[in-house]
Amino acid sequence: MKFSYNLLLLPLLLVFCLNATAQSQKQHKEIIADLNAVKPGQGRVMVFEDKAIAEVLGRSMAPARTVYATGDGSVQYVKMRGFKIQAFSGNNQRTSKNEAYYKQGLINTSFPGQETVVTFDSPFWRLRVGNFKTREDAAEVLSDMRKTFPAFGKEMYIVIDEVKIPVDQLQE
Repeated sequence: MKFSYNLLLLPLLLVFCLNATAQSQKQHKEIIADLNAVKPGQGRVMVFEDKAIAEVLGRSMAPARTVYATGDGSVQYVKMRGFKIQAFSGNNQRTSKNEAYYKQGLINTSFPGQETVVTFDSPFWRLRVGNFKTREDAAEVLSDMRKTFPAFGKEMYIVIDEVKIPVDQLQE
């Protein structure tokens, strides 16, 4: 009976340990010690841990982020999942390209601090604005953009995209 209980507990413990990779070695040792501790009235559990698991647990499993720099090297940034404002999307072969670049010029004039990018992903021309870590940051700028450009403000919305976040803003 005790043997089958241990066999049942071992896979559960293994899943728990693999999900806890972000914990430090100290926290890991405290968990194992707590599981191995004798607690009156609760039975006794013995955890036998493979050394390979102990070596993996305390390390960060996330890959290191690549740091990029602007052309002049003045700003270092990382690429990550974030939010942009899609200010235009059109698939009219005759007018969409010109409209995207026209709106890019208007936005660059009114919001010089926001990066604008025109892309072509057949058959769509798209204009995306900004690099935002959170949806809330994007929503604030979107509100300002809709006030500034009421004629095409209704076609603007927030999208998830790869963004460039300056290294000094990562910890905020």
